[in-house]
Amino acid sequence: MLKHSYSFEALGTPWRIETDAALPSLLKSEIQARIELFNVTYSRFRDDSLVTKISQQAGSYTFPEDAKKLFDFYKALYDITNGKVTPLIGEMISRAGYDAKYSFVAQTQIKLPTWDEAMEWDGRTLKTYMPILLDVGALGKGYLVDIIAAILDQEFEDYVIDASGDLRHKGTSENIVGLEDPFDTKKVIGAADVRNMSLCASANNRRTWGSGLHHIFDPDEMAPTQSIVATWVLADEAIIADGLATALFFVEPTILKEAYNFEYVRVHANHVVEYSPYFETKLFP
Repeated sequence: MLKHSYSFEALGTPWRIETDAALPSLLKSEIQARIELFNVTYSRFRDDSLVTKISQQAGSYTFPEDAKKLFDFYKALYDITNGKVTPLIGEMISRAGYDAKYSFVAQTQIKLPTWDEAMEWDGRTLKTYMPILLDVGALGKGYLVDIIAAILDQEFEDYVIDASGDLRHKGTSENIVGLEDPFDTKKVIGAADVRNMSLCASANNRRTWGSGLHHIFDPDEMAPTQSIVATWVLADEAIIADGLATALFFVEPTILKEAYNFEYVRVHANHVVEYSPYFETKLFP
């Protein structure tokens, strides 16, 4: 069991890093600086963020160097889900009331542009053809978990990053994780020992507001998804696990399995639970 814990808030949720030795102050400062860079780049809730500037005027915008992985994976998921997973969803979520002011007052929805109609990504620069409101929530937290993991790798061989639903582990320590029942948050539907892997979850009972509104929007239906209520994905990297956990709300696992190596659990609105072979002996009856 890891003996030291460092807790803080990031992206609006509690985070905890557990290590076998206390985090040095310099490493903590590096972690907080990288979180700030993420926020000032991607937050649609900050007036001074790059995303906010992009929402106001078309143009060319340069992102941090490691943004290539984020946008490349977004485009891959956009293509494999036929546009269901898209960073352009920010406009639709904002119009539903989950806006920068947290008004929770819904406006009339409008059809989103396609990726090619709205923007072009060259690996570092985003060229936009119109003002667009980006939201990277489908895989942004997993992306940040991986970035922080790379910082910890400088000094630690054994650690857990727990980002409230997105988790990454390295080392030999036992790391038992419960899978929360989406219909009764006081219960779990199973458990897994996640070692040297990432486990990310997505559920429609998180970030909810209004009547039946939640943050996982179907851009074609212009409304929150309904048929799937929760997903978990186990993969090597948190960004992959996070993005696929979102994609499973829209496409069948077999489609994603053609491109990615992962294990999953998916809960349907009718309480049916489906899962890959890894979880067969890990789910409770």
